[in-house]
Amino acid sequence: MAELMLFRRDAGGRDVELPGSTVALEVELQRRVEAGLEAMLGIRFLASEYPTGPWHRGRIDTLGLDENGSPVVIEFKKGSDSGVLSQAVSYLSWLESAHHEFEALVRKVLGAEAAGSIDWRRPRMVCIAASFSHHDRVAVQRLPERIDLVRYRIFEGGLLSLLLVDSSPGFPAAASSRRNREREAAVDVAAAAPVAPSPADASLVPECLRDLYAEVDDALTAWGEVEVAPLRHYIAYRRLVNVASVLFRPKHEAILVYLRLDPDSVALEEGFTRDMRGIGHLGTGDLEVRLASAADLEKAVPLIRRAFEAA
Repeated sequence: MAELMLFRRDAGGRDVELPGSTVALEVELQRRVEAGLEAMLGIRFLASEYPTGPWHRGRIDTLGLDENGSPVVIEFKKGSDSGVLSQAVSYLSWLESAHHEFEALVRKVLGAEAAGSIDWRRPRMVCIAASFSHHDRVAVQRLPERIDLVRYRIFEGGLLSLLLVDSSPGFPAAASSRRNREREAAVDVAAAAPVAPSPADASLVPECLRDLYAEVDDALTAWGEVEVAPLRHYIAYRRLVNVASVLFRPKHEAILVYLRLDPDSVALEEGFTRDMRGIGHLGTGDLEVRLASAADLEKAVPLIRRAFEAA
């Protein structure tokens, strides 16, 4: 089991470990995470204690929409609960049968644009608990659903830590809502460009960018456990949140990488880095890095490292 250790330097210059603890009440953890949901997990808040109706007979702790447009169900456990995965699967089953209800909720809370961009292919479950058993972690890898196991700890001084201990990317489901069926049909009729290329299938990468993308992918996956998620318009490199998004610009023979990094902390260079705050773009991340050569990538590696170290 992954462990997070925090240390504080005392008056004598020695590092003293801060003991971690759990919350007294589950709702205390839930309210704190909900208050900082987008900053902590990259998820926009939709509802708390949401009823699933007479068939599923439950209340989802938190419903949200993540930065990639995927519906998210979040469950909290103040300790360890071996039933958390069965509960997760049950609620994801409800979500699959409640597309219209969920879309109406997104429209009400986040607006029509967000409701129209929901990606039903990879609904996501986030389980936040004090600990998970070995069997939980094995089970996650065997389930077809997309599930993140997140361990929390409370530390002195009001510190809260969230540590991703295991994650399953799940298997993409066919889009089954009316809107997604219409969207997919429109793509077929128009013979539009294929879905964002998978790093595992180089044939989908534009020929002129294939070699450069292989190096970019290596650079983005060199910092420990990273999930690579090919989405409709970009490839997301994520841990608990998207750390980087990759888009291809074959006409300009360039790759755009959007990093989760504060542009104010970077000496911007025209034609190489750009502050994207307040500028609409595909993917997520406030710092745009334009890569057209191996030399550009070499300059970008320190920025990539900083983004992943901060994630």
